[in-house]
Amino acid sequence: MNILLVEDDLALASALGDSLRRQNYAVNTVHTGKDALAAVKQAETDMVVLDLGLPDMDGLQVLKTLRSRDATLPVLILTARDSMNDKILGLDGGADDYLPKPFDMAELFARLRVLERRMGNATSSSISLHGVALNLAEHTVSVNDQPLSLPRREFMVLRILMENAGRVLSKQQFESKLYEWGDEVASNTIEVHISNLRKKLPDSFIKTIRGVGYTTPKG
Repeated sequence: MNILLVEDDLALASALGDSLRRQNYAVNTVHTGKDALAAVKQAETDMVVLDLGLPDMDGLQVLKTLRSRDATLPVLILTARDSMNDKILGLDGGADDYLPKPFDMAELFARLRVLERRMGNATSSSISLHGVALNLAEHTVSVNDQPLSLPRREFMVLRILMENAGRVLSKQQFESKLYEWGDEVASNTIEVHISNLRKKLPDSFIKTIRGVGYTTPKG
């Protein structure tokens, strides 16, 4: 899941980005409205976390432009504007959710999970397939009720597979959701993650469709 974070406070942007990464999101950060619009246009983005008080243009104008280009891209406004009128303007302007600053990180994460469910990428906070259980809220995995510890990237690959059970995903699709701008991605990185997961998961949990990509069957 690739999030575009639009926040002009550099310290807050850095701290928030680190917290989101610990929740197994890939995070790309920009600090102006123009950069946000360019980023969404040029790179795959699953969700936007948008501040309104940007230095070059109002966040509501950014939202309006985003909506004119894509009516379905999830946008969560994260701002110091906390009046009821501000919330109404943001939601009526096309935001999917509105969270005033200061905020509790746990609440932000919960709201992002709700947006993911609306997108259809997750039907609940937990997914179970073929004896493998993935808890998105607690970031835990178990196989046949036995806890399994996974590195961050492997957890993310497994999540993508399970959320898209029955679909064949290419290496490029995995990379677009796992990695951020500037990350150096070796040509065999996804293959390595898949190979490591296969050693820890039930036989045939991950299937290779030669020349296309990888999938896990639906339950």
